[in-house]
Amino acid sequence: MIEIKRILCPIDFSDYSRHALDHAVAMARWYDSTITLLHVRPVAPVAAYGSEASILPSVILPPADRDERLAAMKRFADEAGSDLPIQCETCEGTVTAEILARATAIPSDLIVMGTHGRSGFERLVLGSVTEKVLRKAACPVLSVPSHVKDAVPAPTVLFKDILCAIDFSDCSTNALNYAMSLAQEADARLTVLHVIELLPELAPGRDEAIQVWPANVTEYIAGVEQDRRERLRAAVPESVRAYCAVETVLANGNPYRAILRVAEEQHSDLIVIGIHGRGAADLLFFGSTAQHVVRQATCPVLTLRRG
Repeated sequence: MIEIKRILCPIDFSDYSRHALDHAVAMARWYDSTITLLHVRPVAPVAAYGSEASILPSVILPPADRDERLAAMKRFADEAGSDLPIQCETCEGTVTAEILARATAIPSDLIVMGTHGRSGFERLVLGSVTEKVLRKAACPVLSVPSHVKDAVPAPTVLFKDILCAIDFSDCSTNALNYAMSLAQEADARLTVLHVIELLPELAPGRDEAIQVWPANVTEYIAGVEQDRRERLRAAVPESVRAYCAVETVLANGNPYRAILRVAEEQHSDLIVIGIHGRGAADLLFFGSTAQHVVRQATCPVLTLRRG
């Protein structure tokens, strides 16, 4: 079983942060955790096409300003109505770097962050902070959309319907193990999803591409689907099935669209997905799947790097 003893919740005093703190409080009550509330004062506004490396050097706040911000954080925490210990910390610097550094120093078992939506400036904010934390954090990250219902007062069980998308890689196996532990502890329904991306249509004038297709495409696809069904069944041990309801689902098509569709159909309370890291191929995967899921999901998304 997983243990979540220390939760880091970065905030910017927005409604997005309010939803994140609500879920951090609910998770802390569930796992008897402590919460560290962190506010990072950016050293300078981030330009639309600038990198974090281009931000100006940090300016240290006077003690009075720091005390004022800590008082504001305490008021923000008190509004969550939690009787759990919440430690408030503030610092100045590059937002992503400071969040990651504090998560390592605590060390955090979970980071809970709000996401800022899907349009214009909100995409920039998500891309410049939350997505970088997702790619680089050593611990799991729970991304909470602004439009999910409040989790406080905390229910007896926070997540009753969990969707875990896997591609049979090491990182998705890590995600599945985490999802199974959550589901067993909550006696939740667990849906394990694998999406098959079918071969693309042949481009006009590319006769040589025919060589990559099997002679009998229908037979080939049927064989792939059978293989993936068997791997899906084998991925969930019988000991897990004894403690929670498990359904395996095989879908065809674009992975992130299939994940979002199944989550909506299953009325999922949580999506769990593994991300592959920070290499070129990994960033491509993140951009094409996990990134879209985090941005468009209507429920919280828990992301885990390879464990």
